[in-house]
Amino acid sequence: MYVNRRAPYGTIYALEGLEVALVGAAFDQDVSMAFIGDGVFQLKNGQDTSDSDMKNFSPAYRALGDYDITRLYVEKESLDERGLSLGDLMTLTWEDEAEDWNEKSSVHVVSRLELTEILEKQDVILNF
Repeated sequence: MYVNRRAPYGTIYALEGLEVALVGAAFDQDVSMAFIGDGVFQLKNGQDTSDSDMKNFSPAYRALGDYDITRLYVEKESLDERGLSLGDLMTLTWEDEAEDWNEKSSVHVVSRLELTEILEKQDVILNF
């Protein structure tokens, strides 16, 4: 599990977390991601970095489904604390081969308690 706790821009952590998750998936690792605290901004729709010196890498999240990264857990309390909802996040989907390529959402909004339970089941947790 890759845990993303920081805003997408201002540091390198968010970009590195995304890149490491993609590399892990490319090497057939079972990858899931969690977005906690300011990390929820990484999935925010309509990111604009034109006033900064940083490249907008948010479109790369749309490739996660192609890498079989289909479990993106977003902590509900973190969304609420930042005035965001599921509707403010990018629409990220994957195609389920077992169900005739039916598109399914990769984003799962879960409570803090549910996320704690998910994290307890992980073999490896990497924080970014």
